[in-house]
Amino acid sequence: MKYSVPILATLLGLSLGNSSALADKATFAGGCFWCMEQAFQDLEGVDDVVSGFTGGTLKNPTYSGNHEGHYEAIEVTYDPAVIDYPQLLQVFWRNIDPFDSRGQFCDKGSSYLSVIFVMNEEQRLLAQRSKEQVKQAFPAKQVVTPILNASVFYPVEEYHQDYYKKNPLRYRFYKATCGRANRLEEIWGG
Repeated sequence: MKYSVPILATLLGLSLGNSSALADKATFAGGCFWCMEQAFQDLEGVDDVVSGFTGGTLKNPTYSGNHEGHYEAIEVTYDPAVIDYPQLLQVFWRNIDPFDSRGQFCDKGSSYLSVIFVMNEEQRLLAQRSKEQVKQAFPAKQVVTPILNASVFYPVEEYHQDYYKKNPLRYRFYKATCGRANRLEEIWGG
């Protein structure tokens, strides 16, 4: 017999609190969603990473069609008992250039800007704290990555999901020629 998560949690004596079941979600934009997806996908405690669009007002944006006003982003579903939101924020910062106001790496334009999308006040507080830590680590630089309220997340077309696994040669070529790895090492070290 299958039980819904709330019923199962009750039967097991678990408290769900404010959590949406036994997993939480985090949404980040960091340029190319292929690269951001790879950065989070294999972390212990991460159940799923979906590439998509968010932050705009256009309904049902698509990669090959119109996604004006949206950011390329990822939605991370994770188990907070295994990996917490501050740990996800650390991974986020280490995979972006927080000083680039034109996009990320070789991808320029508003859809490639870095953003932390927060779903509640707890995430906002933790995101602001992490941003302050980055500012303190780089006092001579301006951190331009904003913290915005989460909005509707639209998964991108299926061929973009897990792109780095489905097309490893093309993906590695793109990532290398885009200069992402070199710039990240320059900012954050090895």
